[in-house]
Amino acid sequence: MAKSPETELPLKAFGWAARDTSGTLSPFHFSRRENGDDDVSVKILYCGVCHSDLHTLKNDWGFTTYPVVPGHEIVGVVTKVGINVKKFRVGDNVGVGVIVESCQTCENCNQDLEQYCPKLVFTYNSPYKGTRTHGGYSDFVVVHQRYVVQFPDNLPLDAGAPLLRAGITVYSPMKYYGMTEPGKHLGVAGLGGLGHVAIKFGKAFGLKVTVISTSPNKETEAIDKLGADSFLVSKDPEKMKAAMGTMDYIIDTISAAHSLMPLLGLLKLNGKLVTVGLPSKPLELSVFPLVAGRKLIGGSNFGGLKETQEMLDFCGKHNITADIELIRMDEINTAMERLHKADVKYRFVIDVANSLSSL
Repeated sequence: MAKSPETELPLKAFGWAARDTSGTLSPFHFSRRENGDDDVSVKILYCGVCHSDLHTLKNDWGFTTYPVVPGHEIVGVVTKVGINVKKFRVGDNVGVGVIVESCQTCENCNQDLEQYCPKLVFTYNSPYKGTRTHGGYSDFVVVHQRYVVQFPDNLPLDAGAPLLRAGITVYSPMKYYGMTEPGKHLGVAGLGGLGHVAIKFGKAFGLKVTVISTSPNKETEAIDKLGADSFLVSKDPEKMKAAMGTMDYIIDTISAAHSLMPLLGLLKLNGKLVTVGLPSKPLELSVFPLVAGRKLIGGSNFGGLKETQEMLDFCGKHNITADIELIRMDEINTAMERLHKADVKYRFVIDVANSLSSL
């Protein structure tokens, strides 16, 4: 007879956690649940470092509970499956993204929109069955099969890991808001972890892509390496004026507080501006440009599990990965300092299996 979750003996796990608002990470022993009938156990090979991890470590959003083990861009290999699991087998390469549980019965869950479930459980820093979830800066994870995705065989696991957060965060709104019509003009505001993947999706959808950035020194890389068609320096008044009314869509990936007014001016009639960055302070906005140009401002969270699998398959088909810098676990605090300064092109990924075990 299968043991109930309440009587299962916990498994010993090891990772790196922050204990306070300094955000400094250090080795940490904790417990994971035993693999249940519907669960998949995953040995973590790689974990991407998301800007949300940094915000959480510093308690920028005000809801961090310490100690916290971050990480929601998890890629690994299946080591065990429950008796009800048919989709995954031991040895499969899989991913675990931002959530590990939802109610599975509400309207949102029934529409494969688990990310909007009022009872969703995040991969880390969420209350769960009397304890709290811990993320992918650790050796393994146990997850209900619904919240696991299959990794395409042709995608490298390390460079594919950031797709589980950065990738789906830009793919989902592009699909929902209809920002995929070939030949249309897409602006990508901010060239970082999310922005550089948005460029790649835009080109794969057949869009003309312009990067909008405050940093003129990013132009060569945006065009020559990432494939953007053009580059617009948002601090250049003359160039911004010349570009007014030229874009059909803008996806705003900027995580710092900024005004939306200059971006709205770039949109054509009926243009769409979708923001996916998460600044800790309110954004500046006037309603007049919306009314005068019948423009739309929207937001979007990450995607549900069905859409995340769709996104990964799309990436496999079009050979889309993140541009990464692979680091050891004991380099994570330096990486966080660099991430705070935007000193990474364009995503740190922790080589968990090869560095955590040697500490």
